[in-house]
Amino acid sequence: MPNFDHDRLFIDGRWAAPSGGRDGGVVDVIDPATETVIGHVPNGSAADVDAAVASARRAFDPLISVAERRDRLNRVIAAMEKRLPDIAELITAEMGAPVRIAQTVQTQVPLAVAKGFADVLETFEFEERIGNSLILREPYGVVGAITPWNYPLYQVVAKVLPAIAAGCTVVLKPSNEAPLSVFAFVEACEDAGLPPGTINLVSGPGRVIGEHIAAHPDVDFVSFTGSTGVGARVGELAGQTIKKVALELGGKSANVILDGADLATAVKVGVANAFLNGGQTCMAWTRMLVPHSRYGEALALIEAAVGRYTVGDPRDPATRIGPSASRSQFDTVRGFIERAQRDGARLLIGGAEPIRDVGYFVAPTVFADVDPDSELGQEEVFGPVLAVIPFSDFDDALRIANGTPYGLSGAVWAATDDEAIAFARRVHTGQLDINGGAYNPAAPFGGYKKSGIGRELGRFGFEEYLQTKSLQLRERA
Repeated sequence: MPNFDHDRLFIDGRWAAPSGGRDGGVVDVIDPATETVIGHVPNGSAADVDAAVASARRAFDPLISVAERRDRLNRVIAAMEKRLPDIAELITAEMGAPVRIAQTVQTQVPLAVAKGFADVLETFEFEERIGNSLILREPYGVVGAITPWNYPLYQVVAKVLPAIAAGCTVVLKPSNEAPLSVFAFVEACEDAGLPPGTINLVSGPGRVIGEHIAAHPDVDFVSFTGSTGVGARVGELAGQTIKKVALELGGKSANVILDGADLATAVKVGVANAFLNGGQTCMAWTRMLVPHSRYGEALALIEAAVGRYTVGDPRDPATRIGPSASRSQFDTVRGFIERAQRDGARLLIGGAEPIRDVGYFVAPTVFADVDPDSELGQEEVFGPVLAVIPFSDFDDALRIANGTPYGLSGAVWAATDDEAIAFARRVHTGQLDINGGAYNPAAPFGGYKKSGIGRELGRFGFEEYLQTKSLQLRERA
């Protein structure tokens, strides 16, 4: 059975009481489907961060061999894989992911990502010659990893595994809303027998733990995933000690359906992407751009598609949309819906009214005739809310697609791949699916504009954790 109650932090290879003891209090973990407390984790302090960073610094070996990195990484992957059923159960309980999503997207995708890093490490060249210079790629050092609640295991894997592969050591802070699965991951790291200090876990409030990690002078690199506002704060604090940051932030991605595209498929896949994980996905295609000439047809297809999205108990295999992950997120999503109605968007499906007496359940909601410059057309909702926007021609679609502060993901559908690629080349975003192209865990993921800095996944994500050094050699006689 998975563990729902924790009273210790993981520092220097052992589970230790937080520095404040019981007086420091605990973080209540709430099941968003029932609104009941299901577990606890410790409320850490700045002193706990200091101890974790010191442990990570002691454990960091800049000359660690590639063979040792491979061994550590493979042991962690094997230990994590054994715990995936328990981790899936925890994710359903702590953040409301439907069981089908928890057992696939929430756990199997992180496993694929982890194995992708192992593949990279098998072939990566850490040294190369350029003229008379020897170029070395060396581990960055102590990594502060600050992760969100929407994909708790995936986000940890995307940060901790490349850090281990690169030879770094880690201080990890999970979200307060979904920390239990992260504790289970660290237990897997313990099972893997990593040297003390390789990974350290400190839970607690972001304004204390996260900010102290970001500002800490002995942390060399901070990788953060979360809101754009908090990401700006992390960057500000990290800048005080001139450390590297990688920020994976918000999105308002466009699903652009050009004239001549397979409309039925584009709508079906687009709705699925917008509502994945209850819309609590930074890369969700939350704006569907449709040509005026096919607008009515598209709305009818959307209505039919949304009708198949059952909302309910996330433990029921028939459920496709569970609750919002927290009371705060529930209130935020409902506020967006209410304001969109006041702003003149046409409510096609759903609405802000609660659909259950207990639990943070929001109905899948679709707005038509959305003004691209309105709040709903510009800002990330992070819930099951789709904005449908008509456009007149190629240039109008491009203007709308690029017309937000974000640039994380998106999709383009057209009569041919070449036409879709030609459009995609002009979109200011980090990743685009072309005519339904499949997810690739080895492809770089990250944002343009306010969607972030840096890349995750595969070789590009791995390289974020490496420093570059050049040695100028004497010419041989």
